[in-house]
Amino acid sequence: MSPESVMDIGRQAMYVTVLLAAPLLVSALIAGLLIGIFQAATQIQEMTLSFIPKLLVIALALVAAGPWMLGVVLDFTLTLYADIPALVG
Repeated sequence: MSPESVMDIGRQAMYVTVLLAAPLLVSALIAGLLIGIFQAATQIQEMTLSFIPKLLVIALALVAAGPWMLGVVLDFTLTLYADIPALVG
């Protein structure tokens, strides 16, 4: 196993990680921005106000993007398992 192949596997793993985190992070960012605008407009400065809506939005994003995320992880894992013989010998 050469250092190049290790670096390539690491790069692919980081790419998959970014792909999996993106839907959840973007949805939390949009929810936080909208809640922040609402809090600024109404002058309600309650820190716990943003927690529950963000939690719900992330749960909805996880339900919506879950099958796609599972497919990405499965594809990466199956590709990695299929490449084991070429990487070892």
